[in-house]
Amino acid sequence: MSDAPTGPLRADASIIETRDLHKHFGDVRALAGVDLTVPPGVTGLVGANGAGKTTLIRLLLGLTVPTSGHVAVFGTPVAKDAADLRARIGYMPEGNCLPRDQTAADFVAYAAELAGIPSTEARRRASETLFLVGLHEERFRYLGDFSTGMQQRVKLAQSIVHDPKLVLLDEPASGLDPAGRDQMLEIINRFREFGLNVLFSSHLLDDIEQTCDWVVMLDGGRLLRSAPLEPPSDGTAVSVEVFGDPLPLVTALTAKGVDVTHAGRVVTAASPSEDVFITVRDALAASGSSVRAMGADLRSLEDVFVAATKESNG
Repeated sequence: MSDAPTGPLRADASIIETRDLHKHFGDVRALAGVDLTVPPGVTGLVGANGAGKTTLIRLLLGLTVPTSGHVAVFGTPVAKDAADLRARIGYMPEGNCLPRDQTAADFVAYAAELAGIPSTEARRRASETLFLVGLHEERFRYLGDFSTGMQQRVKLAQSIVHDPKLVLLDEPASGLDPAGRDQMLEIINRFREFGLNVLFSSHLLDDIEQTCDWVVMLDGGRLLRSAPLEPPSDGTAVSVEVFGDPLPLVTALTAKGVDVTHAGRVVTAASPSEDVFITVRDALAASGSSVRAMGADLRSLEDVFVAATKESNG
């Protein structure tokens, strides 16, 4: 890694920023030229298994170093002071890593003490944090007796017990049944009440749609997209889901001079200088298309991900 970035990493513009970030493990390319800026809030990190999500998280924590390029958190290069940054970051790993012979209260209190919190205060915080994640009465049970869902909540509790400024969640709903998954997502949504910044890694796009404001998409180590989860509803774009072939509507809209994209049967028209609803109405009539749904943006995150992947692959 070179000694310094070519320009300043903007402390006021992002929680996370990377520049031309590469990470190789031998002949395996985990990340390739990732230029990324993540704003404050709850951000989803999306990609299939092997896309580079966990590698990016490990780079943010300073647990591994880039092959080349730069990565910063809170405007501070990770290479400059990884230990100090880790004190301000919470991390929930994906794998099973809990000691079976400790109680939840002891383990979470120990995590707080590792962050420099005095013993008495650490135990108070552990109790409050376990209550927050729904494990108040169970906190004195041994972790080896916990279900998968309860263990996931303990991992979540230890990641926030020291009041971090950023929480990195690696597949937090992994292995959970539908009820446990819904409960986990509800807890993550509550983090907004406490002003926590979150990077939420998942290969389940529905989970990201339910929790996040911003989305980062990775595929094969490449950055596909970093953008708000939903574009601002400013009246300049309209999406239409049609029955049957969408191409007649695409052709009619293109002829009217508006910007057109489509994913599956959802067609989106955008123009800052036209009344898009009227333009879409006229194009529907001209093309003879039948409407199933119409709104500001009907594309699912899966539609966006598939379209971005196709575009990236040329």
